[in-house]
Amino acid sequence: MKWFGRKGSSRAGRDAARPFLFRGWSGAPPAGDWPRSYEAQVREAYLGNPVAQRSVRLVAESVAWAPLAADDGGGGGGGGGGAAARALRLAAPALLDAAASHLLLHGNAYLQLLAGADGAPAELFALRPERVSVEPGPGGWPAAYVYKAGETKTRLPARDGLGRPALVHVRATHPLDDHYGLGSLGAAAGAVAIHNAATRWNKALLDNAARPSGALVLGDEGVLADEHYQRLKAELEAEFAGAGNAGRPMLLAGGMKWEAISLSPADMDFVGLKAAAARDIALAFGVPPMLLGLPGDATYANYREANRALWRLTVLPLADRLLGAIGGALAAWWPGLRLRLDIDQVTALAEDRERLWTQVSAADFLSREEKRAMLGMSAEGGEG
Repeated sequence: MKWFGRKGSSRAGRDAARPFLFRGWSGAPPAGDWPRSYEAQVREAYLGNPVAQRSVRLVAESVAWAPLAADDGGGGGGGGGGAAARALRLAAPALLDAAASHLLLHGNAYLQLLAGADGAPAELFALRPERVSVEPGPGGWPAAYVYKAGETKTRLPARDGLGRPALVHVRATHPLDDHYGLGSLGAAAGAVAIHNAATRWNKALLDNAARPSGALVLGDEGVLADEHYQRLKAELEAEFAGAGNAGRPMLLAGGMKWEAISLSPADMDFVGLKAAAARDIALAFGVPPMLLGLPGDATYANYREANRALWRLTVLPLADRLLGAIGGALAAWWPGLRLRLDIDQVTALAEDRERLWTQVSAADFLSREEKRAMLGMSAEGGEG
C-alpha cells in the first residue's frame, strides 16, 4: 500500500525529508451568510436539509450494502480463505456506511485497527474525523494521529512497533493540503443555506394564512392612538396569524379596510431558486437529481440510466478508495489480500456487465485465458 506517494517497503523514501505544505482551510469560500465550521455545516445540511441528507445516505448506503469480494492471494479467490473471510467480516456494512459518510462530508475517514488475541486485526472502528488531527514527524510524514474528545486527548501512532499501520486514513483529494482531504460539505454549504432559507420562507407564508401580508388603511378618521394601535396589533397576531387561523374573516371598524399586497413575479422566483439550490446540493455529493425526485431535471432519459450513472461516477470510485485503503492496511498481516466490489452482483450494472460478457465471448481472436482475464476471472476457474 502506498502512503502519500511512498512504497511501504522503501525505507529511503520513508526517511527522506519532505516539505510540510500549508494546511489551507477546507470550508466554503468567505462569501454569503452560512455556517463556516464543520459541525455547524453538518447540522444545517445533514441534520436539517432533506436533499443533503438523502444524497449522503444514498451514496453511503450503496457503498455499505454493495456485494464485496476478497482475494487472499492464494488463488482460492472469493471469501473462501481464512484471511479473506476475516477481512470481509472487518469491512462490515455499518463500518463502510460511517466511513463513506465521513469521506463525503468531511473529506477524511479515520479507521482505527484494534488487534485481537492473536495480534491480527479483530475490529475496525470509525473515528469522528473532526476530532482527529495529524501529528507530522520531522520530515513531514504523519507520525501519529491525535484524537480529542472534549478535554481528553489520545495519541494514536501511525504504525505499530513492527511497522504495520495502526490507523487507516482515507482522504479525498485536496489540492491545497498535504495531510487532510476535502469533503463535499463546504462546496454545498451555500446551496444548503439557500434551500433552507426558502423552506423557512414557505413556513412563514403558511404561518401568515398562506398569503403575503397586507395593509390596514384608515379612512378619514386620522391616525390611531398608540393604545389603539397596540391593541389592534395584538388582536391581529392572536386571531389571524398562523395556519390554524387561515381564512378566518376579519371584522374592521372605524372606516378601516384591508388591502392585500401581492407578490410580484420577481418575488415568486424563490421557488425556482429553491429547485436550483436542491440540484446544486445533489451535484456536490455526486447524485443525479432525478434519483431524489427533484423537478426540472432531464439529464438522463430514465431512472435506470440515472442509477447507473450514480454507480459508475460516484459509488464505485468511492468504494474503490475505501476498500483499497482498508485492504492495503490489512495486507500488512495477510499479504496479497485485496478487497473489492463484486460488480457482477450489482443490479444497477447488470446491463453493462452483460454487454461486456457478450462482446468478450464473441471475440474469436482471444484465447479462453485472455477472455477470463478480461472478465476479471482467474485462469484456474475462480474469480480474481
